[in-house]
Amino acid sequence: MLGSRCSRRTLTTALTVGGMLLTGVAAQAAASPATAAPGGVSAATATATTPHRVLFDNTKAETAGNADWIIGTSQPDPLGQDATPSTESDWTGALSSWGVALQKTGDYALKTLPSGNTITYGTSSALDLKNFDTFVLPEPNVLLSAAEKTAVMKFVQNGGGLFLISDHTGSDRNNDGNDAVDVINDLMTNNSVDGTDPFGFSVDQLNIGTDNPRAITDSSDPVLNGSFGKVTGSIIRNGTTVTLKPADNAAAKGLVYRTGSSGNTGAFFATSTFGTGRVAFWGDSSPIDDGTGQSGNTLYDGWNDTAGTDAALALNGTEWLSGGSGTTGGGGDGGGGGGGGTCTAAQLLRNPGFESGATSWSATSGVITNASAEAAHSGTYKAWLDGYGTSHTDTVSQSVAIPSGCAATLSFYLHVDTEEATTGSAYDTLKAQVVGGNGTVLATPATYSNLDATSGYTQRTLDLSAYAGQSVTIRFTGTEGTKLATSFVLDDTALNVS
Repeated sequence: MLGSRCSRRTLTTALTVGGMLLTGVAAQAAASPATAAPGGVSAATATATTPHRVLFDNTKAETAGNADWIIGTSQPDPLGQDATPSTESDWTGALSSWGVALQKTGDYALKTLPSGNTITYGTSSALDLKNFDTFVLPEPNVLLSAAEKTAVMKFVQNGGGLFLISDHTGSDRNNDGNDAVDVINDLMTNNSVDGTDPFGFSVDQLNIGTDNPRAITDSSDPVLNGSFGKVTGSIIRNGTTVTLKPADNAAAKGLVYRTGSSGNTGAFFATSTFGTGRVAFWGDSSPIDDGTGQSGNTLYDGWNDTAGTDAALALNGTEWLSGGSGTTGGGGDGGGGGGGGTCTAAQLLRNPGFESGATSWSATSGVITNASAEAAHSGTYKAWLDGYGTSHTDTVSQSVAIPSGCAATLSFYLHVDTEEATTGSAYDTLKAQVVGGNGTVLATPATYSNLDATSGYTQRTLDLSAYAGQSVTIRFTGTEGTKLATSFVLDDTALNVS
């Protein structure tokens, strides 16, 4: 049923105050729209100094019980303990080997979100996710709040990398009734952004005692064949696996499998994507444990266990999530990450999901809205063009500079809702246009109409590589005829370059 335009209009006054999580981010990106990186630093500057910024969480009881899942006791900056670490003992924590190995490359800037803090996205905090390429949750034992789950999901959706590390079911180290399995599943299924298996997997309620899972054979996979070495397998010393759900997200992929498992079951290490970001999952904390840490903890040196190549898996996974070594991806707030050749991989559109209302977009009054009559693809805001049933034209646009030497892809989710016939003539149209600096339409890569009506959203992808090196405006123009109504509803846009 076609959404009511009247009920939409009663809600458009909230546009200037909605989407608070992203307002600060969009404002920073707008100052340099072509090359915005996390935290408002230009992509060129970020690449030349610290291209890969990684935040390790310590707010979810990561040191409860015998655990010590921190890269160092100096927090938020591990360099406070030793500014030039050369061995794992230079920093104190069971994840110090991981942190020191990244630090020694000179290509990573590491921080810890200390206990007592809150996970945020789009605030002025120096430890806000917008300032990082990758966020590591190393066996969290406390459920994330609703606001924190929104922050994490938006971070990934807008280009960030998320490293989820679980442990076996029943590993409730702080005795609050929730273990890492519960925390991760809750994040994926009970959030305001997308709670329908957004990553394409669910964590199994298992306690697998001892196993040495093996990696699949895939010479092209960047995690299995990253710059830190080839991954042949891992270890389970009481852990769990995930069940892949490719029908929910076709990008979900198992890389390391429990002995005897394959396909959609028994994946011990898995990767996926969401929006323009990336996700990695590991089913046990033992592989990242280097056996050293604060006194009083019972630790296990899985990092150096020769039954697996755990160090390479952790480091290659971080590299992939952060967009390193010529791969695309990473970059919370649509930046960061290293691209191949002369192009820095990035997502260029600001406020891509419209959750900050009209921030960074130019639109006909009332187009960007949280009206309930037409559902958003994710979150609450979207761009709703036309739907009046009278002669009408709506536009929504954003200017962007596409860097030279880049391949550029415009993607967006589109829902066409119509009272017109869905066969025969195209009475109402939506044009995806590329507009030059003088207002001239350079191209119309796609046109949609009432003939493209669907019951839900469909992702559309357009190649804009021909405009590399140019400043252009991406514009959607909806034109409605004089009789029956057609609504064109856009959400979750992205302009990815690589």
